Amino acid sequence: MKKEVPLLICFAFGMFFVCSNFISWVPWKSVAERFNIWALIIISFAYVLGVGNVIRIHLGKVSDRREGYQYSLVTLGTLAIMVLFGIFVPSLMGGGYRDGSVFDWLFNFTFVPMQATMYSLLAFYIASAAFRAFRIRSFEATLLALTGVIVMLGRVAFGEILWSEYPDFVEWIMGNLQMAGKRGILIGAALGAISTGLKILLGIERSYISGE
Repeated sequence: MKKEVPLLICFAFGMFFVCSNFISWVPWKSVAERFNIWALIIISFAYVLGVGNVIRIHLGKVSDRREGYQYSLVTLGTLAIMVLFGIFVPSLMGGGYRDGSVFDWLFNFTFVPMQATMYSLLAFYIASAAFRAFRIRSFEATLLALTGVIVMLGRVAFGEILWSEYPDFVEWIMGNLQMAGKRGILIGAALGAISTGLKILLGIERSYISGE
């Protein structure tokens, strides 16, 4: 029963939400909306469990003085500060989520700049990955390199100097050839997601309850 009951609950609720996308019956829709509210409540408890898990992992690293425990100290400190000013400190003392609060200031002037820095560093990794991908070692790699060069030339002024219609030609490549391949990949990913969802609903995939 330890496995059968969770599998039955997963199948029942999974099929209910799948069918709610195809059934327009008003009572069914109202029940589905109520279940969505319950799901949001469960997700909020999952956030609490996630925070507890983060605290448990990083406290273990700090107590054992494992490599990089200093970063765990920073993580725990910033977590405590954000929770303190976001929940416990009154708004008159700069607490809460309103504009101009300490929580809002820390988010906008600490987290956002660091996030922008991480994304800017990704550009260098993408450039190095593109350099490795453009090495012509096969027919497919040759097509990739030629297409990449053609598209890059169309994104700069030099391409328009070579041919006035060059930017339009690149837009045709992006809107037709590239889009066709992109949609093929998305369709394949969607079919994979559907097959994975069916395996979970039918009980074929049970790793989420038993570790199998």
